[in-house]
Amino acid sequence: MTAAENVCYTLINVPMDSEPPSEISLKNDLEKGDVKSKTEALKKVIIMILNGEKLPGLLMTIIRFVLPLQDHTIKKLLLVFWEIVPKTTPDGRLLHEMILVCDAYRKDLQHPNEFIRGSTLRFLCKLKEAELLEPLMPAIRACLEHRHSYVRRNAVLAIYTIYRNFEHLIPDAPELIHDFLVNEKDASCKRNAFMMLIHADQDRALDYLSTCIDQVQTFGDILQLVIVELIYKVCHANPSERARFIRCIYNLLQSSSPAVKYEAAGTLVTLSSAPTAVKAAAQCYIDLIIKESDNNVKLIVLDRLVELKEHPAHERVLQDLVMDILRVLTTPDLEVRKKTLQLALDLVSSRNVEELVIVLKKEVIKTNNVSEHEDTDKYRQLLVRTLHSCSVRFPDMAANVIPVLMEFLSDSNEAAAADVMEFVREAIQRFDNLRTLIVEKMLEVFHAIKSVKIYRGALWILGEYCSTKEDIQSVMTEVRRSLGEIPIVESEIKKEAGELKPEEEITVGPAQKLVTEMGTYATQSALSSSRPAKKEEDRPPLRGFLLDGDFFVAASLATTLTKIALRYVALVQEKKKQNSFVAEAMLLMATILHLGKSSLPKKPITDDDVDRISLCLKVLSECSPLMNDIFNKECRQSLSHMLSAKLEEEKLSQKKESEKRNVTVQPDDPISFMQLTAKNEMNCKEDQFQLSLLAAMGTTQRKEAADPLASKLNKVTQLTGFSDPVYAEAYVHVNQYDIVLDVLVVNQTSDTLQNCTLELATLGDLKLVEKPSPLTLAPHDFANIKANVKVASTENGIIFGNIVYDVSGAASDRNCVVLSDIHIDIMDYIQPATCTDAEFRQMWAEFEWENKVITFQRIICLSNLYARSIFGEDALANVSIEKPIHQGPDAAVTGHIRIRAKSQGMALSLGDKINLSQKKTSI
Repeated sequence: MTAAENVCYTLINVPMDSEPPSEISLKNDLEKGDVKSKTEALKKVIIMILNGEKLPGLLMTIIRFVLPLQDHTIKKLLLVFWEIVPKTTPDGRLLHEMILVCDAYRKDLQHPNEFIRGSTLRFLCKLKEAELLEPLMPAIRACLEHRHSYVRRNAVLAIYTIYRNFEHLIPDAPELIHDFLVNEKDASCKRNAFMMLIHADQDRALDYLSTCIDQVQTFGDILQLVIVELIYKVCHANPSERARFIRCIYNLLQSSSPAVKYEAAGTLVTLSSAPTAVKAAAQCYIDLIIKESDNNVKLIVLDRLVELKEHPAHERVLQDLVMDILRVLTTPDLEVRKKTLQLALDLVSSRNVEELVIVLKKEVIKTNNVSEHEDTDKYRQLLVRTLHSCSVRFPDMAANVIPVLMEFLSDSNEAAAADVMEFVREAIQRFDNLRTLIVEKMLEVFHAIKSVKIYRGALWILGEYCSTKEDIQSVMTEVRRSLGEIPIVESEIKKEAGELKPEEEITVGPAQKLVTEMGTYATQSALSSSRPAKKEEDRPPLRGFLLDGDFFVAASLATTLTKIALRYVALVQEKKKQNSFVAEAMLLMATILHLGKSSLPKKPITDDDVDRISLCLKVLSECSPLMNDIFNKECRQSLSHMLSAKLEEEKLSQKKESEKRNVTVQPDDPISFMQLTAKNEMNCKEDQFQLSLLAAMGTTQRKEAADPLASKLNKVTQLTGFSDPVYAEAYVHVNQYDIVLDVLVVNQTSDTLQNCTLELATLGDLKLVEKPSPLTLAPHDFANIKANVKVASTENGIIFGNIVYDVSGAASDRNCVVLSDIHIDIMDYIQPATCTDAEFRQMWAEFEWENKVITFQRIICLSNLYARSIFGEDALANVSIEKPIHQGPDAAVTGHIRIRAKSQGMALSLGDKINLSQKKTSI
């Protein structure tokens, strides 16, 4: 907003389709109409003045015929009218008519109705004419003694505003308000008065606070918030005052208002770094998170705890509060739980890891007992990952965690089971003492695994780490049980023909161990449970995977059978037992190959799987030492190398984080002595209240380049040429998902341009919030027009449009100046974040990023082909997208692009645009 613009505090929606009434009809309604007609006419006058109309002839009419009315709606509309109407002549002198208006203000300030008094006082806060305010000062002072609190608190605001803008009108305002504050009983009035003293006379505010500092806890929350702000500002400017007010802040931590507790905790941490202060603030934050129901509040307060943790001196204090932080897990919101678990994981140490693991184990068991919910599986996945990290950092905890987690390998949620499998794979490789326990638990849950991906991982672990003869025999037993009767093809054909009797199909499973809510085991016999009717889904798991056509698990099974067979041959000396075991393994592979070649599976076996199974058959038939080393040694070494690389990467990231926290002082850095520092340089920290206000307004100060003006100019986009009759340029300001275009429009002609309108439209998922209002530009005048655009998705967008106007006195049609396009880049409003490899692969598939990458590859390929067909084989296309590119289900790419081809050092521009919907290709 330029200095030449009039300040306006009230915005009214203007209907664009209605025709503005004439001044004569409005004057007639204002003079002779009833109250309803005068109300509607006054509304129309206000809208027309907002649109730039002057209407000077109606001012006296409104003073004579509307101002004396006592209707409350009329009085409210008059306050808006007096705010926007011009009150001075072109040379800056007050209009004579405003003397009559001033008298009306004085009468309203003495009106018996408290609402009229209060609304008039609020209106006086917006006046910028000292000549109008001066006669009203006695009436404003008198309102401080009114019986109603609404009038008194607005009188305080009016006095504060007048004192700030025109101090000479009421020079004793601080003393007046201080006396008012001492005798006032209403909380809202005391809050407004205290706020004025903070900004007008801080010493008087401190004097008042000193007299009642012991009664602060009994004040209302709105006054307590202002007191916290005062203490922060005073201690920020003068650190020696901290000891004087630290006790008051401690007392405010016990306030009944959550807002006061939050602000007091933040202020306490900035005033003192003592462990007791940090612990009290952190405990206050934790109580707020638990008691507040709004998830947004929980996330904000959690961020404050994370900020506390970043300080090296505070981390030790927060480690003692880990168990209190874990109480936040009772919140059902997934984002809150995720941030809480990450914070607890960052604070875990050898002193509290055992308690942390116990709590997390109970949470894991709870997720198995609650009803299925969309976030339950994701929460279980978070818990598994947290336990995984704890076990890696503190190996002693792994033995307590693994038995509970391995029960979830049979979970229907593949993501959580995959995390458990990843943890088990890493634990069995790193912790030799746990291998026997893990193999035993794996054999227990092997038959209950439902996911083929988890089944493959379990096969690999059993084949790699079963080292005793008994374990190898158990693996073979479980594999035979999962396959069912063999040969598979013959048994399936008999079953379809009805030749198999039900008795032949009955298999008695082993007893299954279940985990109760208390963490103990309960045993349930398979014989005691009723056997359901045999269905297709009741097939043994491995048999079902193969009949569904998933033969990749068969290749994994062949590798596992080969490993345990080679290991069995090395352990058992009897030739007969060796040959029997190897023959059984080869029989299983052969029957799977036979099934893959038959027509029974839903999908035939692939050539890759056939090659892998055939290779394993050949290895077992030869049993060479070289193959034995490859299968039983090289595979485990590959896993060891992968885990070592992962561990090194984690250590490197932790080292970088610790380096960020450590404050390094260079040899030539200056040393600051507080006793020798000037008062205005004593505290280099920024005012947190001011930073919060700037963040809310979207004007957070960033560390820009050496020249901030140059940094701002980089965001200016030229919309028209310098020779156009209307020059326009736009400053693009992006605040999260809101884009504000501040367009400068300059009239470069000697004519008056009327109804000059900025017309905008968008491409992509951008939405224009409101249409800019038309304006009138004098010769060589300029104006700023603001337009708000809302971002609806994470895609690039384009804003385009034109400026239309009428030339005063000309009979020609409307003139139009086309604007250049404004390209909104996704990088302007997205925030960087990190994710794991598994999460990236999941989002890659979920958001179809692969298709989008291929789309742009096809665009480049098509453009180069098109350029070469016109300019020769050495032409390369430079593509600029003019409309959003989309890929349809038939792989057709739609959209418009413009190509500039470089051939023999010359830039050649193609006039035609290619519609890619008619051209298809594959890459």
